[in-house]
Amino acid sequence: MELTERKKRILRAIIDEYVATAEPVGSKVIMQKSDLGLSSATIRNEMAELEEAGYLEQPHTSAGRIPSAKGYRVYVNELMNRQRLSVEETEEINQALHAKMRQLDRVISDAGKLTSRLTSLPAYAVTTAAVKVTATRFDLIYLDPTSFITVVMLSCGTVKNRLIHLTSEIQQSDLTRLAAVLNAGFTGKTAEELTPRLIRSTEQALGDNDGLVPMIAGFAIEILSEASTPETFVAGTSHLLKHPEFRDADKAGKLMNFLSEGPGLNQLLSAADGDLKITIGPENLAEELKDSSVVVASYDAGDNMRGLIGVVGPTRMDYSNVAAKLSYIASGLSRMFAAEPPALGGHTEQDDE
Repeated sequence: MELTERKKRILRAIIDEYVATAEPVGSKVIMQKSDLGLSSATIRNEMAELEEAGYLEQPHTSAGRIPSAKGYRVYVNELMNRQRLSVEETEEINQALHAKMRQLDRVISDAGKLTSRLTSLPAYAVTTAAVKVTATRFDLIYLDPTSFITVVMLSCGTVKNRLIHLTSEIQQSDLTRLAAVLNAGFTGKTAEELTPRLIRSTEQALGDNDGLVPMIAGFAIEILSEASTPETFVAGTSHLLKHPEFRDADKAGKLMNFLSEGPGLNQLLSAADGDLKITIGPENLAEELKDSSVVVASYDAGDNMRGLIGVVGPTRMDYSNVAAKLSYIASGLSRMFAAEPPALGGHTEQDDE
């Protein structure tokens, strides 16, 4: 039986009432609490047909009806109102997620501190996406005529949102159309692939005179860039001063600055293309490392994330001892993240313990 619009409205009213009360719903209740404008007899007849078609069930003789699984399926697919989260609700969720991210960040930071303490060398820990991060979904949540929330989901599992205020009014239908276009043209693309040309052509195709496409695209590029930037933690840079090779303050200062800066640390990523790698002196790409050695171990951080934990020190180091400790710590981190895959937030934390 194909459901008429009237039957759909009655089914939705019954399900909404049953969800709220957990009691079988009768025709009089629907007539009194809904704005269907139908008599109790008409509603009762429609309910009987919905029951006969399998959308409703009657648990007891002369009792009201309750939805069946078939009725719920129609409700979920076609009838239910899409709830919008309030700004307060989204903020509460974000705070909870960020608290979890900080806990996982702490694991990586603590691993770096432990490595530095065990080796008496500066240590760094890095987590980065194993594959290119792309946008996988855009949702635009209408709040009122002059504001909406942009939600962007990334391939690494990260979800970010931003509240956007407008100077002109917008309708729900406009946001629905805009979201459809973004999901068709902007998903599966990295920050670099969201080019000005793509943004301009999308803006022109939509007739977007309010700059919504560049605004949302800018937000997506920002969070994609953040997600693709390695998260770095540094510990124990002051250990360098304990080694005679770095008694020269200028030499030690240059290396300490290199380790403390994100761009410098990013060059260390090339030092590990397997489980463990040792690069000695001139083998290092960075000029600041030409008189130093780097020992780095790789670990699986889960959710398509790869991690590195390593040390930097004089070429005169106990490579066997350092390699054994790094391998064991990296193995432990892989086991930990296999049990609880991380969703890491990005920042650089430095510690000279």
